Amino acid sequence: MNRRVVITGLGVLAPGGGDTGAFWDMIVAGRSATRLISTFDPSPYRSRVAGECDFDPAAHGFTPREIRRMDRASQFGVVCARAAVGDSGIDLASLPPERLAVVVGTATGSATSLEREYLVLSDSGRQWVVDADYQSAGLFDYFVPSAISAEVARSVGAEGPVTILSSGCTSGLDAIGHAYQLVQEGSAEVVLAGGTEAPITPITVACFDAIKATTPRNDDPAGACRPFDRTRNGFALAEGAAMLVLEERGHAERRGATVYAEITGYATRCNAYHMTGLRPDGREMTEAINDALKQSDLGAAPVDYVNAHGSGTRQNDIHETAAVKRSLGADVYRTPMSSIKSMVGHSLGAIGSIEIAACALAIRHDVVPPTANLREPDPECDLDYVPLVAREHRVSTALTVGSGFGGFQSALVLRDPTVVAR
Repeated sequence: MNRRVVITGLGVLAPGGGDTGAFWDMIVAGRSATRLISTFDPSPYRSRVAGECDFDPAAHGFTPREIRRMDRASQFGVVCARAAVGDSGIDLASLPPERLAVVVGTATGSATSLEREYLVLSDSGRQWVVDADYQSAGLFDYFVPSAISAEVARSVGAEGPVTILSSGCTSGLDAIGHAYQLVQEGSAEVVLAGGTEAPITPITVACFDAIKATTPRNDDPAGACRPFDRTRNGFALAEGAAMLVLEERGHAERRGATVYAEITGYATRCNAYHMTGLRPDGREMTEAINDALKQSDLGAAPVDYVNAHGSGTRQNDIHETAAVKRSLGADVYRTPMSSIKSMVGHSLGAIGSIEIAACALAIRHDVVPPTANLREPDPECDLDYVPLVAREHRVSTALTVGSGFGGFQSALVLRDPTVVAR
């Protein structure tokens, strides 16, 4: 069985944008939402910049008990799942619950709640032996990342496959890729899929400080993340989430759904090379891209837009520039490629799903979002990275790529549902 899979609903929560519409308006305007960390005192840290979401759980209808039980990442996921279902117009009550699946990607799980509980139990680190009498009833759930996907499933009544997927910074992309395969093979009719992350905590900031992956440009928070720019010096940590409704195309057509895009290919590889290092030739990402494009069977049709991983580190920029060149050949110099991380930061396991939502909206509006803060192009990165200003451009086919610690390299292809022919 090889069924066609479409995206019919989007729910996005990102820095600077309280919902999907605000997110799209912000990135098309080229505005950066990165700022100095406000949720704790960042002064002891090398990098004090992050993309924070202005989020009030009570305003989204969570009760005090739910707020205490659910980690911030779970709250993000539930809010985005509800928004995606609403956007899709699907009546979940008419769908057998065992035909509804959930796939959620995350890299750090319930990091916010785990750190909070550790501080309580250890008396802010002063006690080596902790007192279990002070622990939260939700502590076990915070240790088990699948609690996040369970919360999303519970919120929509899903009784089909419910999965948590954690592959580092490709988690959000891989979650949607896995959901695509579930629908394709017939294991589900509809899947709520995406990524969620709330990693802005002292310990996470300290970990990235230790390997100097994040930007120390604290005097210019909005301009701190500069993918493909000669002056770049690391990524801006961020939080956020995106959940998408994926369904079998015939099912969507029968209910008269509006379709954003069709997913036509997905592939992932691991470089088996280094925990954080990348080979400059981009071979493994090339293989993932080529596999996804082969599944898409584009023929002579070009890729119209590449949504870059574009984290703002030199090794990643060179790596993925090489990979895209190897895959697209001579067409690569005519293909716009941009990084929205320059505006919303890098939300680790969530960003891949946020970027897929951006691709679906680029197809819907025929607009390519820009790479903000790209003012001094790196001569080693010589492609069209759409600097500073969004561009009206026909987007029939979009390719999005992701790269993650552990050597993960993933690629997914989306096509305009009105022109796809397979």
